[in-house]
Amino acid sequence: MAAPRSPTRARERERSHAPAAGSDQVHSWTLATSQALDTVWRMAKGFVMLAVSFLMAAVCYFRRLHLYSGHKLKWWIGYLQRKFKRNLSVEAEVDLLSYCAREWKGETPRTKLMRKAYEELFWRHHIKCVRQVKRDNYDALRSVLFQIFSQGISFPSWMKEKDIVKLPEKLLFSQGCNWIQQYSFGPEKYTGSNVFGKLRKCVELLKTQWTEFNGIRDYHKRGSMCNTLFSDAILEYKLYEALKFIMLYQVTEVYEQMKTKKVIPSLFRLLFSRETSSDPLSFMMNHLNSVGDTCGLEQIDMFILGYSLEVKIKVFRLFKFNSRDFEVCYPEEPLRDWPEISLLTENDRHYHIPVF
Repeated sequence: MAAPRSPTRARERERSHAPAAGSDQVHSWTLATSQALDTVWRMAKGFVMLAVSFLMAAVCYFRRLHLYSGHKLKWWIGYLQRKFKRNLSVEAEVDLLSYCAREWKGETPRTKLMRKAYEELFWRHHIKCVRQVKRDNYDALRSVLFQIFSQGISFPSWMKEKDIVKLPEKLLFSQGCNWIQQYSFGPEKYTGSNVFGKLRKCVELLKTQWTEFNGIRDYHKRGSMCNTLFSDAILEYKLYEALKFIMLYQVTEVYEQMKTKKVIPSLFRLLFSRETSSDPLSFMMNHLNSVGDTCGLEQIDMFILGYSLEVKIKVFRLFKFNSRDFEVCYPEEPLRDWPEISLLTENDRHYHIPVF
C-alpha cells in the first residue's frame, strides 16, 4: 500500500510551477502587443507613404497647372494689350540726351558725331525733348501733319479760296489730266476710274480734320486729339494720300503757269529740269506714286510739301553736323508770315519731331 503524499511537498511543487505559468502568460501578452504595434506601425507607415506620394503628385499637378495657367494668362494679357492699346505712330516726348545715349552707344566715328549733334541741339538750339515717329515711308508726311494739327496751324491761303474737295474733278475736267487715273495710294497700285472717288474722300477727310484742329484753342486738347487720330492707321494713311495729292495739284498748277511764261518759284524750275519729273505726269509716276510704298519724300519733295502747305519746314540733319547743311529749310525762301515747324533726321530718310 502506497504511502500518502506529503502536503508540504505538494505545495512546494505547486509553487515551483506557478512562476513558470505566469512567465508564459506575460510573454504571450508581450508578443501579442509587439505584433499589434508592429501591425499598426506598418499600417501607419503605409498610410504615410501613400499620403506623401499623393501630396507629391498633387504638388506636381498644381505646379504644371500653375505654369500652364501663367502661360495662358500671359498670352491673353498680351493679346488684350495689342487689341486695346493705342498704337501711337507719334510717341510721347522723351528727354533728348537720354534718347541719344540709348540710341548711339559705342565709340565709332559716326556714333561720336551723332552724340555731338544731339548735344548741339540741346545746348545751342534749346531742344530738350524728342518725339519718335513711326519708321515707314510716310514718316515725313506724318511728322509735318502732326505738328500742323498739334499747333493748330491754319489752312494755306490758297486753300481758303478753293474747295479742295473738288480738286480731283477739277484736274480731270478743267485741265484734262485724265492720267490721274494712274495715281497709286501707297502700296495700292492702279485703281482706274475709282481713283477720283477715293481721292475725294481722302481730301475731304483732310479738310474736316484740319478745320476741327484749327478751331480748338486749347493746346492740351489738341494734343489729346492728335493721340487719338495718330493711333488710327486707316485714317492716317488717307490723310497722307491727301497731302500727296495736294502736292501733285500744286505741281500741276505751277506747270500750267510755266507753259504760259509766268514766273515760277526756283524749286519748281529745278523739279521740271529733271528727266524723271519734267511734267506732272512723270513726277507722279516716277516719284509721288512710290511715296508710302517703296520710299519716302526726297529733299525736293520736302520743298514742294512746304510750298503747298505754306509752312517753313526746318530740318536738323544730324549726320551733316559741322557743315553748312546741318540746318536747312524747305522751302529756302519762305514768305515771312508762314508758320515754322521743325524736324530732325539722322539719315534724310526717317524723321522725328524735336520739342523746344
